[in-house]
Amino acid sequence: MAPFLLSFPNLWGTTAATVYRSKSNAQRLQYSVNAYSFNDEFRSGEMNLFDMMEFAADIGLNAVDLTAYYFSSYPNLPQKPEIFALKKRALELGLNISWTGIRNNFVTADKEARNQDIKMIKDWLDVSSDIGSSILRIFTGRNQPKGYTNAQVKTWLIDAFKECAQYGSEVGVIAALQNHNEFLFTADEVIDIIERVDSEWFGLILDISGLRTTSDPYAEAEKLAPYANYWFIKEHVYYNQVKTPTDMQKMAAIIKRHDFRGYVSFESLSDGNPKTIIKDMLAEFKKEYDKG
Repeated sequence: MAPFLLSFPNLWGTTAATVYRSKSNAQRLQYSVNAYSFNDEFRSGEMNLFDMMEFAADIGLNAVDLTAYYFSSYPNLPQKPEIFALKKRALELGLNISWTGIRNNFVTADKEARNQDIKMIKDWLDVSSDIGSSILRIFTGRNQPKGYTNAQVKTWLIDAFKECAQYGSEVGVIAALQNHNEFLFTADEVIDIIERVDSEWFGLILDISGLRTTSDPYAEAEKLAPYANYWFIKEHVYYNQVKTPTDMQKMAAIIKRHDFRGYVSFESLSDGNPKTIIKDMLAEFKKEYDKG
């Protein structure tokens, strides 16, 4: 039946196969917001994750990014009722929970500390699987220990990331590195780690604001674009550590050029009303992206 349908001409002179290809090749972005945008509001009790989901739905976002330290149970792991309540509310609002995130540090000579963080990441890979998230954000860590070379530290990273990716493959969640201006500062360094880990369950959350030591952060983002599982846009980029407003036209062009179809998430780090800032960032990006 399927081969017959795929070759059957329709009334407009195209085949079903042609229609299918045209649809499947269409660029299809989804938009999300990162919980850290509301860090002050979460810390003060003014907002919680349910409130953030309401906001995301109200402005037409497709998803939310839920960071571990804003769950009500943190630092303890969330129990099933909390996980399922968030999952159910997302469904009611027509949202996906696109990622969860945790802070880890693999840039330490303390092997036991690294092992504890691997365990923490595995625990949150389980949470991610339960809540329906397809990706978990992780970091390298910062503050390279004295007496160790970059090459030695990179072996710690690779070993840890491989173990996390292996566990991610068992629960169906990608462990994804966010380049966060910590230990890996350039696109080439990030690519080297990704290729050495060499797992489809280890990915990249491409943070345009994390490329701070370059004279052209957009050129660095272009290098990383083929590896990106997820794009992370903030209101500023950095030219050799100098903060500059993000050029949404350039961002949209890079993402469109690489035919990216997944999630683009927004995060505000500025003073002011984060809801207004996120709403404006979304509108500006979509205006540029939707141009012919």
